[in-house]
Amino acid sequence: MPVTSAAKAFPFPTVEKTLANGLRVFVVAYDSPGLVAYYSVVRAGSRNEVEPGKSGFAHFFEHMMFRGTPAYPTDKYNAAIKSMGADSNAFTSDDMTVYHILAGVAALPTIVAIEADRFQNLEYPEAEFQKEARAVLGEYNKGASDPLQPMFEALYANAFSTHTYRHTTIGFLRDIVDMPNQFAYSHQFFDRYYRPDNVILLVVGDVTAEQVLPLVEKHYGGWRAGPARPPVPTEPPQTRGRRATVPWKAAGMPMLLVGYHAPAFSPTDIDGAALEVLAELVFAERSPLFRRLVLEEQKVEHLDGSYERHVDPNLFTILARVKAGKDVPYVEDVITKEIARVAAEGTDGKTLAEVVSRTRYAFAGHLSTADHTALLGSEFLALTGGLSAIDATFTLLSRVTAADVKRVAARYFAPENRTVVVLEPEGP
Repeated sequence: MPVTSAAKAFPFPTVEKTLANGLRVFVVAYDSPGLVAYYSVVRAGSRNEVEPGKSGFAHFFEHMMFRGTPAYPTDKYNAAIKSMGADSNAFTSDDMTVYHILAGVAALPTIVAIEADRFQNLEYPEAEFQKEARAVLGEYNKGASDPLQPMFEALYANAFSTHTYRHTTIGFLRDIVDMPNQFAYSHQFFDRYYRPDNVILLVVGDVTAEQVLPLVEKHYGGWRAGPARPPVPTEPPQTRGRRATVPWKAAGMPMLLVGYHAPAFSPTDIDGAALEVLAELVFAERSPLFRRLVLEEQKVEHLDGSYERHVDPNLFTILARVKAGKDVPYVEDVITKEIARVAAEGTDGKTLAEVVSRTRYAFAGHLSTADHTALLGSEFLALTGGLSAIDATFTLLSRVTAADVKRVAARYFAPENRTVVVLEPEGP
């Protein structure tokens, strides 16, 4: 069945309630017999690490939140998760930290109790703090074995001068090395962001508001709202192109990573939707650019381009894994000229309609299960504080015109708005 502009991506019955302390709760009825996804969305990610020398703490607390409380020490918490047959995990991004549990609906009272407890009563001695800080350093060092980590570090450090997007989610290495000395600051960070007025609960599955809300009120009602949170600095416009080279001491293919400053997410601004469509139009496997560089000339092993939704203006990124170092300038030139061609000529109506349809189907596909629905919902809660932007975004994608694609290609892909990073392996 074709997807129409009037179709809803998120048709699920939803009840929203805000507690007196500011905690917001969304209960979404989803046809998943016997299953419930319980997501705790902290509206703080690496974007909120505003103090110099203190990057990496949003990701750090993703670790620390599994360290236990007096009522539920680590072993007891893990035993409770195991006894429920639940899947419990967490992730951190630029704009949010999310804790999620997928379990049988009969476990809901236990889930609410243990999650409310760790958000309000997390405790850790300095020795445990330092141990986990060293574990984060180990995670950083493990990630550094992938050349993409230093490439993205170089991209964001060069593309941003002021905004906290300048560091990646795991943080600057110098800050991670110093993290064991920041025990006192860790309490300040937790007290600032792990508060009911900065957290949203999203419960999706075979549940009703009548089941969920009394439990939430009982276990979270006494949680106190937090202090004022510091503002995030605004990034000034980039006025000249920037370039960096990342040497790589191992063998491998050279890589090209390009970032163009792009707008923040908005469910009413067509530019973000047009950039999503442009990413599919120019870089997907069916695109002329992909066919040329990957299939016909066989100079590129991997190619993609993406616009990701963010609270503040971020980057449209392009990644190409090039088979030979001598071809990197050629590949960069071909990509630049293809975007310029789209800016000058646009695209035909048939191609645009196909690309828009694929983009919208991919978006709707993220709502295929209760857990996936909660995952996408958590992103939009972090971005906007609500779920209505899901349908608004789905509709906005249908309104993207050839003129919109042409306009954003010309507006955002200017040379002075570009940062280029090239990975240069030393081995063959």
